[in-house]
Amino acid sequence: MIHNSIIPTQHRGKQLTTQEKSDEIATINQQLSALDEQVENARAETRKTIEKRDKLNEQFRTLRQEIRNLKTERNTLNEKVQNLKIMRDEVRSKTRTIIEELKAIGGKITELRKKTPERSHRDLQKELDDIEWRIQTTSLDMTEEKKLIENVKQLETQLGAYRKIEKQKEKVTDLRKELNMLDEKADALHQELSSTAQRSQEIHQKMIAKIAESKTIKAEADTLHNTYLQARAKAQPANEERRRLMDQRKKLQDSLREDEENQKKTKGQALKEKLESEAKAKLQRGEQLSWDEFKLLAGDEDESDAGTQD
Repeated sequence: MIHNSIIPTQHRGKQLTTQEKSDEIATINQQLSALDEQVENARAETRKTIEKRDKLNEQFRTLRQEIRNLKTERNTLNEKVQNLKIMRDEVRSKTRTIIEELKAIGGKITELRKKTPERSHRDLQKELDDIEWRIQTTSLDMTEEKKLIENVKQLETQLGAYRKIEKQKEKVTDLRKELNMLDEKADALHQELSSTAQRSQEIHQKMIAKIAESKTIKAEADTLHNTYLQARAKAQPANEERRRLMDQRKKLQDSLREDEENQKKTKGQALKEKLESEAKAKLQRGEQLSWDEFKLLAGDEDESDAGTQD
């Protein structure tokens, strides 16, 4: 944590000496050094917080994309499930229709059997075959041939009921084949529907888990962001104190430079006065002056004349 640093101003209300200004600048430098260390430590902690926050935010964005992908996959599977249900229902509808048709054919066969003669289909067919063979292979008179032809007509009529039953049985066979195919198709659709629905549920559960995980990560990232904001707010007074100390140091340094310039001027003026005094003494003793001493006295006279012009 960063604490504000306050300079103990011991010389408030009086003019500081050059040494006091230097001492106070040294004190400020020490305080600034301590502040810099505190600020840098705080910045290091803040950087760690920001890095953690940014990493969590990146994880959150990755999870959100994964969730969107899972949702798309789940919705695709759900749509497939709906289509499979429609196909299954269509197969069931066809199955019911065939079953009803088989029932109807069964009723027709029952009615046709009521109309069949007492003799079996086999006996009637054998008699018909024998008569037709006799007609084809035997020389018959007209009366006998006419009688046999009449018998053929009667047998054909009697066999017609059996033929109708056989035709209906052929329909039953075809319908049962179609029914078996539909049953196989219905089973395949049911298995595919069940596996697809299960896969959809698994993806949904996975998506729910990732949503929960993303909420946890987002909450943690938000907490770190708030921590970062609080740390930045706490660091603000220290930064302001640092700027205040730097301003104060600059003023002291400017004042110290001004003191040094004044001291140089004072020393120069004293040296000049000393040299002038020595030059005047030489002049009074009648000694010869150097060019620099002559210019020094000449310049002093010019300044005296300029001061009396008013």
